[in-house]
Amino acid sequence: MNVHHREWPPEGLTRVPYWIYSDPDIYAREQDRVFRGPIWNFLCLEAEVSEANTFRRSAIGDMQVVVTRDGDGELHAFENRCAHRGALLCLHEQGEAKEFSCVYHNWTYDLSGKLTGIAFRRGIGGKGGMPADAQPESQAPRKLRLTVFAGLVFGTCSDATPPIEDYLGPDISAKIRRVMRAPVKLMGGYSQMLNNNWKLYFENVKDTYHASLLHTFFTTFRLNRLSQKGGVVINESGGSHISFSIGDALSSKEYEQAKLRAAQDGFVLEAPEMLQSVDEFGDDVGLQILTVFPNFVLQQIRNSLAVRRVVPIGPERTELVWMAFGFVDDDDEMTERRLRQANLMGPAGYISMEDGAATGFVQRGVAAAKDFTSVVEMGGASVSSAESRVTEASVRAFWKHYRQLMDM
Repeated sequence: MNVHHREWPPEGLTRVPYWIYSDPDIYAREQDRVFRGPIWNFLCLEAEVSEANTFRRSAIGDMQVVVTRDGDGELHAFENRCAHRGALLCLHEQGEAKEFSCVYHNWTYDLSGKLTGIAFRRGIGGKGGMPADAQPESQAPRKLRLTVFAGLVFGTCSDATPPIEDYLGPDISAKIRRVMRAPVKLMGGYSQMLNNNWKLYFENVKDTYHASLLHTFFTTFRLNRLSQKGGVVINESGGSHISFSIGDALSSKEYEQAKLRAAQDGFVLEAPEMLQSVDEFGDDVGLQILTVFPNFVLQQIRNSLAVRRVVPIGPERTELVWMAFGFVDDDDEMTERRLRQANLMGPAGYISMEDGAATGFVQRGVAAAKDFTSVVEMGGASVSSAESRVTEASVRAFWKHYRQLMDM
């Protein structure tokens, strides 16, 4: 596989080559070196498989996965692939099951992914069937290492992946625990297809300074402005980050002076109660966006909480899977508040619908510009934590970690 036919720009992390978003050889190498490499992939919330004999479909890159909890309460995750002809074993997104039976030829598996039965293995009437020395188990679905951290289920294909808290680092671990403060109550989910490479969306979530420019709802209703106190925290590897802001964005002077479209007045909400929130974490942080390399986003926007899972579907397509949640100790008022604020997010949300459009614009815009690069110099060349969100440090840090894994 020729993945070195193009060189990374000599400027280093302040330039990102546009060919990185569409090269099929790069995409194939990512599956081995990134997603199936020594990293933890987010699979689902533990609450999605909280009961015995339940399952949830997921993915590690383009590897289809099933997460299960068996009759003894043990968690498992394995490749969603039959050992016979490779068909998907599990066709439903989630549900209850005591075994899986491949729809193609009815080979059966238990909830740990073990092959338990083969239809007509001995033939019929002494004729046909498999030879006695056949070893179909040799092609059984691959099993994953699992870990559960603060109610989040992560999986890896690699024996070299470090313990989850070492992988995350102390800052990321602490801020995950901050949000995942109690047992989770699921509120509902959805998925959307993005017409762009998976890295464009992951960069977008790490790009801390676009939010109050692209998302005019943020600034129009004073939810998030760069003039607020806040910052960016980046872990040691560079792959994971936190962006946060404190309090409400009450001042509009900077935006008005800059004549940004985000500062224009004249818009009001017919239901202003949608933005009424409480400081449930006791630290006055109104927004925290956290990522874990390579596929996980944890959001807290006021009282709207959700996890997002980034799933590559080829070099130029990505699925984004969302799950909104609250906590089992929420009262009715908080549940209603979270449901209202859930309208801020998702493919049709007042805030985040622009992200899918913008990353698609990039994919289209660079289609004929593979020999050019993007300019990633907000905040200079730093890949370190910062007290300002007017920086692309976390984007550069992402590429630092990515290039190490890809040997580029």
